Amino acid sequence: MEKILIYNSGGGLGDSIQIIPFLLSLKNHYRKSDIYYLGAHPNHFDGKLKEYNIKVKSLDLNIKYFGFRWWHSLFVKKNFSKKNSFKFDLIIDLQSKFRNSLILKKIPHVHFYSKTFNSFFSTKRVNFTSKDHLENLSTFLNEKIKAINFNCNKLPKNLIDEAKRLLPKSNYIGFSITQGNEYRKKSWSIYKFISLANKSLIKNKVPVFFIEKNQEHIIEKVKNQVPKALFPEINSTLSCPALVTALSSRLDQAVSIDNGVMHMMGLADIPMIVLFGPTNSEKFAPKSNYIKILDSKKIYNTSDIEAITVDEVYDLI
Repeated sequence: MEKILIYNSGGGLGDSIQIIPFLLSLKNHYRKSDIYYLGAHPNHFDGKLKEYNIKVKSLDLNIKYFGFRWWHSLFVKKNFSKKNSFKFDLIIDLQSKFRNSLILKKIPHVHFYSKTFNSFFSTKRVNFTSKDHLENLSTFLNEKIKAINFNCNKLPKNLIDEAKRLLPKSNYIGFSITQGNEYRKKSWSIYKFISLANKSLIKNKVPVFFIEKNQEHIIEKVKNQVPKALFPEINSTLSCPALVTALSSRLDQAVSIDNGVMHMMGLADIPMIVLFGPTNSEKFAPKSNYIKILDSKKIYNTSDIEAITVDEVYDLI
């Protein structure tokens, strides 16, 4: 495999962070291959995620949508042919929408992997039995691709040192409580998080809140009601997702809703409790060895995350 293209229709930072272990596994298996990335936005690994040091090339088709639109079928192949004189040995389709897969397949290729419509678009029809793309890809290619997890020790030294400075002790429990995209209510009540943080003190846990600096009103509300809480990010001149991962590696445990910080924490492979409401926990939960999921849809048959109680979460701490 000389050239591999990975298509990820999501455009958020969390969408890119979520596939880091997948990318590391591919790069380890195909060490001499050029791996390209195509998504809804410019390659985050060259921008806000550059400290993770994930080296992938960008395939820019000037498509700025969460997925393809029908009219893209008129110019994708033509556009690609203009800019490139080669075909991909392998295209990996990480989403499952019919339209996206149909248009993506117009890009010249040898092998095409996709789970869409029970692998209808794949160049080889395979009955994929796993929800894990790496396992299914191994079956598709008839090659065992070893899973590689992210190693926090490979983060830049200045971020590791900063995390140790900000969180020098132990018994920390992290809380990620805000969502970036508001189109679906994924947030759990701030008052429930405050109650949970105060209850965690009974177990000698030190609450650590991960809240963006521009959310001053939320920070002040938590400070007033959880006096012993720490806010490491507001005490640092550094600011990047990789710092959150470095800080997370200093935690004993973390509690999060479905958001970008959840994925940053997940890379640290620490014990986590993740709360889900309207979104799909099986699709979006970090692939961590120590994760516990509370999904309101599965527990209470409702997408309302507020159905999850403080005691249910506290019992898992």
